[in-house]
Amino acid sequence: MTAPTVTVRPATREDVPAILDIYNHAVIHTTATYDLEPVSLASRLAWFDEKTQSGWPVWVAEKAEEVLGWATYGPFRAKAGYDLTAEHSVYVRDGLRGQGVGRRLMLPLIEDARQRGLHVLIGGVDADNAGSIAFHEALGFDQGVRLREVGRKFDRWLDVQFMQLFL
Repeated sequence: MTAPTVTVRPATREDVPAILDIYNHAVIHTTATYDLEPVSLASRLAWFDEKTQSGWPVWVAEKAEEVLGWATYGPFRAKAGYDLTAEHSVYVRDGLRGQGVGRRLMLPLIEDARQRGLHVLIGGVDADNAGSIAFHEALGFDQGVRLREVGRKFDRWLDVQFMQLFL
């Protein structure tokens, strides 16, 4: 019998606790997000409902019914002139990064954005996260603007590197 493979599928509300667990680990231990405190299940359920009701995708990668990571995209900015630009997020469970889960999530995300007729996909990455920058570059993203000292976490100033992919 072979080991189960990683599959990517649309997320359901039942996936939100796993999505929350992955996200809150990043909040507490990394600069992948500039949230400073873990978010609640209620707030993540509201986030999920808003995403799905607005027609924005949320995917999960799973293996043997365990959620390994998740990805989504949504509006870059609220003004109509930005309607063809979206900002994405991708998070992979601690201990599984660098094993292809993020790539498995990003490929359908990018294809979905193309099918929707979007022009640019943006990722905001902590500028010191060389792994995330390399991950994005391997998917065809270019380094856009670097915003210096716009975030603060773990008692230090953080730069954001915008990565962009022309679709």
